[in-house]
Amino acid sequence: MDANNRNRWFLDPGPLSLWVDQFGADLAAQRYTPLSIGNYTDAARHFAAWVNSVGIRVDLIDDDTVRRFAEHRCRCPGARRGHRISSKYSRRAGRFVVFLQQAGVARPSLEIAPCPLLDDYQNWLRVHRGLSELTIARHLRNLHKLLPDLGMVTADYDAAQIRNVVREWRERSGPADLRTITSTLRSYLRFLAGAGLCRPNLDHAVPPVLQWRLSSLPRYLVATDVERVIASCDQLDRGRLRDRAILLLLARLGLRAGDVAGLRLDDLDWTDGMLRLSGKARRQVRLPLPQEVGDALLAYIEQERPRVDHDAVFIMMVAPYRSFAKSSHISNIVALALKRAGISDPPSTGASLLRHSAATAMLRSGATLEAVGTVLRHRSLDMTAHYAKVDIPMLGQITQPWPGELPC
Repeated sequence: MDANNRNRWFLDPGPLSLWVDQFGADLAAQRYTPLSIGNYTDAARHFAAWVNSVGIRVDLIDDDTVRRFAEHRCRCPGARRGHRISSKYSRRAGRFVVFLQQAGVARPSLEIAPCPLLDDYQNWLRVHRGLSELTIARHLRNLHKLLPDLGMVTADYDAAQIRNVVREWRERSGPADLRTITSTLRSYLRFLAGAGLCRPNLDHAVPPVLQWRLSSLPRYLVATDVERVIASCDQLDRGRLRDRAILLLLARLGLRAGDVAGLRLDDLDWTDGMLRLSGKARRQVRLPLPQEVGDALLAYIEQERPRVDHDAVFIMMVAPYRSFAKSSHISNIVALALKRAGISDPPSTGASLLRHSAATAMLRSGATLEAVGTVLRHRSLDMTAHYAKVDIPMLGQITQPWPGELPC
């Protein structure tokens, strides 16, 4: 008898027994594999048995109950007796509690009291600034850190207070974190000034975080390594066509990870061979769809993409079938492809590596900075000029010989 069967034999879910079964049925309806369903229901059965043993009423189960379960020293019957509860195992139990909360059985999660001002700021970021939901969430997290120092009486804000807040955060965090904090602070002050809730131009009181702009060299792969990365998809049993299409979009068109994750079926214009993108600040552009990339996308959609009612082009290959929630998932695909290709020391491992490689290859093949900037959708030509640093032949044409020793 294996460990899972022993757990099922000894663990008694008590009054939650039927709910464990319904939890498993719900996972099956979402097309989870039998192995995943077994892992989740085993954790749910263990959690239910522990709840029953410590005498917690079902209607009193909440998020704190999951925390206590994760921290308890396991003396429950079964194969896990004496083992520590891993974070992954406790997250599975937490998924069961979410299922109970949605069913109205367990106590609902505590929600933060709504703040009309922050709701208005969030709406301003979404509608007027055109930011993505992930960027909005980051601004809100940073603002929650700042509000204890700023206070909620926005009419009393002045330049001295703003500078003091930034000075205090400079002592607490490094340059990278400080840049995101000051960016949120400027954004918040502009919102308040526009709404007439604070003095105008207070965002100018936020001191800049000094850095050498565009001082580093762009990180890129040579063309042969890019082809190795793309060809590595042939080693996959699952997701071969999906990953190949993603890597081609990054390497041939220089898309950002967020562009790929947010791509929708309606964005593919097969008749005109165009690709519609909604980039930063919701700026929409149309790019030509190369034949190689179009063929890869069509092969994935027709042969490998799960048949689900979802408008996202790229879907997870495991249940529940859904789109990529974060752009970091696209970067993970690139990192795994680099490893499969045997590139052990890449300059970076994210999706931006292929974007930089595409820009460098276009520039070296004779494309102008304006053309490269158009493809990459740069607002400023200065950003595109960053890639000219790696065009050694071009730099060689303009370098001057060393003058030697100058006469006194």
